[in-house]
Amino acid sequence: MSNIPAFGLGTFRLQGQVVIDSVRTGLELGYRAIDTAQIYGNEAEVGQAIAESGVARKDLFLTTKIWVENYSKDKLAASLEDSLSKLRTDYVDLTLIHWPAPGNGVSLDEFMTALADAKAKGLTRQIGISNFNIDLTKQAIAAVGRDAIATNQIELSPYLQNPKLVGFLQEQGIHVTSYMTLAYGKVLGDATLRAIAERHQATPAQVALAWALQRGFSVIPSSTKRENLASNLLAQTLRLTDDDMAQIAALDRNGREVSPDGLAARWDD
Repeated sequence: MSNIPAFGLGTFRLQGQVVIDSVRTGLELGYRAIDTAQIYGNEAEVGQAIAESGVARKDLFLTTKIWVENYSKDKLAASLEDSLSKLRTDYVDLTLIHWPAPGNGVSLDEFMTALADAKAKGLTRQIGISNFNIDLTKQAIAAVGRDAIATNQIELSPYLQNPKLVGFLQEQGIHVTSYMTLAYGKVLGDATLRAIAERHQATPAQVALAWALQRGFSVIPSSTKRENLASNLLAQTLRLTDDDMAQIAALDRNGREVSPDGLAARWDD
């Protein structure tokens, strides 16, 4: 079983001083898991913020993701070493294949094996996948073994609940990490979530995050505002009722926000 923290700080779309400030503030508030990726173009800034924070490396859980152009076996480990150097660390806790990119000319077997080799070299403690559907997850399991896959990080929110894929991953014992849990903020105005939030004296963001946590998912929300970073953390102490959870279950509308051509495979209905 993987030991991935339930709550982390996302850095997608945050650049330059903005990401430095977000990570620094997050670490001050008590975040200890940070999620980045090669394509975000911010690993060096994340590394700087961590170095300046004084938080010991052993107390942190760092995730990065390999970008498509680095999937071949002769590039993957070298690209991860470059990420480590930007992050100012000699290992990351978790490295994911960012997108399956079925048409990019590198076979799934090749990149999963290369990722497992990077783990064997000590560059990363755990490995996993991101944005993989059921069929591709089965292929990844065939390539490296189910126990090697620490998580599948996928888009999940009250508007995109992906029951088939989530059910399959949970059956297989592969941990689910939810990204975009707030659907780019779209769920924050939802009448059902607002009513639940009022009953609990919480915010709609806390309700959406608590929903994901109670489903057993990890979450990695991002924010540039200290008050939102602090408020999001409080989702960990919010306990939703079975009725709350049932009402949120009814909000599913297959509302996917991210599915880039050439990178995404066909999603499970």
